[in-house]
Amino acid sequence: MPIKKDEFIHVDYNWDDAVAEGLDPVESLVYRSNVLGADQRITNTGGGNTSAKIMELDPLTGEEVEVLWVKGSGGDLRTAKKENFSSLYQGKLENLEEAYQKQPETGYKSAGEDAMVGMYKHCNFCLNPRASSIDTPLHSMISDKHVDHLHPNAVIAVASCKDQKELTEVIWGGKMAYVPWMRPGWEAAKVCEEAYAAAPDSIGILLGQHGHTNWNSESKSCYETSLWVIETAARYIEEHDKGEMTFGGAKVDSLAEDARNELLSKFLPVARGLLSNKVKFIGTVQSDENALRFVNSVDAPRLAKLGTSCPDHFLRTKIQPLYVDFNPQQDSFETLVEKFKAGIEQYREDYTAYYNACKRDDSPAMRDPSPTVVLIPGVGIIGWGKNKSESRVTTEFYNCAIEVMRGAEAISEYTALPQQEAFDIEYWALEEAKLQRMPKEAPLARDIVVVIGAGDGIGKETAFRVAKEGAHVVCADLRAEAAQKTADELTAIYGQGIGVAGTGISGCGPAIAAEVNITDRESVKAMFDKVILAYGGIDKVIVTAGVFLAPGQAGMSNDQQFDVSFAVNVKGGYIVGTEANEIWQAQGLKGAMVLTTSVNAAVSKKGSLAYDTSKAAANHLVRELAVELSPLVNVNGLAPATVVKGSTMFPRDRVIASLTKYDVEFAQSDSDDELRDKLANFYAQRTLTKAPITPADQAEAAYLMVSGQLSKTTGQIISVDGGLHEAFLR
Repeated sequence: MPIKKDEFIHVDYNWDDAVAEGLDPVESLVYRSNVLGADQRITNTGGGNTSAKIMELDPLTGEEVEVLWVKGSGGDLRTAKKENFSSLYQGKLENLEEAYQKQPETGYKSAGEDAMVGMYKHCNFCLNPRASSIDTPLHSMISDKHVDHLHPNAVIAVASCKDQKELTEVIWGGKMAYVPWMRPGWEAAKVCEEAYAAAPDSIGILLGQHGHTNWNSESKSCYETSLWVIETAARYIEEHDKGEMTFGGAKVDSLAEDARNELLSKFLPVARGLLSNKVKFIGTVQSDENALRFVNSVDAPRLAKLGTSCPDHFLRTKIQPLYVDFNPQQDSFETLVEKFKAGIEQYREDYTAYYNACKRDDSPAMRDPSPTVVLIPGVGIIGWGKNKSESRVTTEFYNCAIEVMRGAEAISEYTALPQQEAFDIEYWALEEAKLQRMPKEAPLARDIVVVIGAGDGIGKETAFRVAKEGAHVVCADLRAEAAQKTADELTAIYGQGIGVAGTGISGCGPAIAAEVNITDRESVKAMFDKVILAYGGIDKVIVTAGVFLAPGQAGMSNDQQFDVSFAVNVKGGYIVGTEANEIWQAQGLKGAMVLTTSVNAAVSKKGSLAYDTSKAAANHLVRELAVELSPLVNVNGLAPATVVKGSTMFPRDRVIASLTKYDVEFAQSDSDDELRDKLANFYAQRTLTKAPITPADQAEAAYLMVSGQLSKTTGQIISVDGGLHEAFLR
């Protein structure tokens, strides 16, 4: 191509011959896909397809056959592995045209066209179970060995211009064919095949309102062709960029970062509550320079109303975002909330009207009419989804849409898809079938759960337990390193998710760490502010943090022990509960809180006066908070007993002191774990179940209390003590 690899400006040239040399043909396709997907300017998360036609040995005949390997449905180029690609007999795919013509109904958007998707599985090579993409026939009908179909912002910008066909000729100098917008499928692939045949010297096709497809006989050359197509479009756009007058120039000034975060900390819970009238949403905030330039601009209301162009975009962002006409230099917070409420009501009415105007006899039922993207001048973009990963993707896609609009407005005039075409994508039977095939959501998939004391012991086990049920977990602890370790372990298990959007902490995955001192209200408030910026609100709060100080421990006087014990075990829970309640009330969504007390609260013992009385007070705090926070929030207590394993309340010296006190044999050479096991087994013999109590036992009870299974239970203390009859309710 005419651009050398060190001359690319608007895309990254990532191909490494040393890596690619030793790869087999399928591995080379995966590699090409990964290096393309690694640059978000080349294609969006989950978008686009790559393919290669490879000679393989047929397992039935032993003969060589041509096999189309193509990225399967639902895959992501950046993270794709071999198992994310479908493999199909190319010869069988070519013969499907005959089957198509026998359909009772054929043509664009016909039932026969949709039925062809189900035929692809009859072409599977080696029983490959990966579902084929809707774009499979596009890759099959172009006879070149290697094909890339991508959604680059720069190319979609050209494809979204009112004069897109003429610009295709101008920008790429006749090397790109042009096909106007068609919904992906069999008929669109046939039109592309005809364009390919009619222009034998072309290297690609611009797909109106969509993206582009290009090809080559060799994998590396196909990669370089893709880069050339994108770089050429991007250079043309930059030559015509409007600079300070992009989007008509600025109408509103951005808030300073601290002021913006303060506003978002108040606004996000309110917004989450108002949006979540059917199901709960998780938020992602984008407030970088590009996002603010758009939302602050003169043209933002006009362009936002037009909606997005690329079908990949509006499947997440809906046909258009909600633009809130807010000026932070003039309007109050209360005004923002009022405008947002009015905007949501109007948006839902408009969306319902759009559905009713465009629906067909066989259209799926209308989905939630709430917006998934909110634009606030001076503040940024807020994307919403069913989980953090989806909300990041939603926000990422609107970031892409902004770049598309910027490019289109620089070189021409931006145009969006007609509403009927957009509807026929959004409510396509094939898209609905894909949604129906998605696995059932985990019980806590839409919940944000704050676990305080998550650095070790019961708290860490609880963080793992709620994460197992799909929760977004905030691992909070006085010790920042311990909290981070738990969050990192959860991320290693469950992954970061897809999507690359989010400013600051809002770019996080399903688990974050937070440092907090629960005896300090400002520290607790700062922790919750961080959670709000990360996810948009809170749902459940579980406090496992506590302190046990035996007489003489830490060199404290008895008075000091009382002060510290009550500060952590009682006042800390009170501060957390009252601060969390501010958020719960702003959201208006049902919540749950669990405070960890102790069976010692009900059993008088010698040697733990400060601890036992503080836990008795904590028991009553549970009841008082249950009354204060009702009816929105359920508050219950978890009362463990003698949890030795993994507990910071049982350091080696305390374990040895207890073993000595109870005449349990041990050796000084015993490891910490061996000593704890001996003490745990001794304690177990005092219970009715005769079994040691573990952090996992406590975590199971904590999860039960926030799972919704005990939604009619509040103000109660649940003991997990193995059956200590001394602690029976009386």
